Amino acid sequence: MRLTQWTDYALRVLMYCAACQAREQPVTISEVAAAHNISRSHLTKIVQELAAQGLLETTRGRGGGMRLMKPASSISIGSVVRLMETDFDMVECFNPALNACRLSTHCGLKGVLGRATQSYLTVLDGVTLADLVPQAQVLAPPPAQVLRPVPGLPIAAVH
Repeated sequence: MRLTQWTDYALRVLMYCAACQAREQPVTISEVAAAHNISRSHLTKIVQELAAQGLLETTRGRGGGMRLMKPASSISIGSVVRLMETDFDMVECFNPALNACRLSTHCGLKGVLGRATQSYLTVLDGVTLADLVPQAQVLAPPPAQVLRPVPGLPIAAVH
């Protein structure tokens, strides 16, 4: 089983927010994007989905950002993976609409892979977001950028 990049990034966002729970300032999308070298626009879509699923609280505007909606200890990694992943069909016979396998009626592979997928999710269900983030680690917000005037440009043009 392999997680999509979407789920990987969603887990990174949640872990980053969990590591920052104790700090006063909310986490920003730009901060997470820079920390993980991820496209800000792609991350925005993921954050919107996490907020729609009730995992993140988001605030717009100056001083805004995102925070976990509930304690990290109550967010199961298995539930996050189930919310973010759209396809757990390991082979075509998992999906009756697409199944063209001639062995389906007397093949044990579907059952074995089904049990493997269930075991995989069971392990993830036993892990919380808090388990993945050391409590001693609290990420500080990045320092504010100091903007310096560029020689020859009017001050109003510097942003």
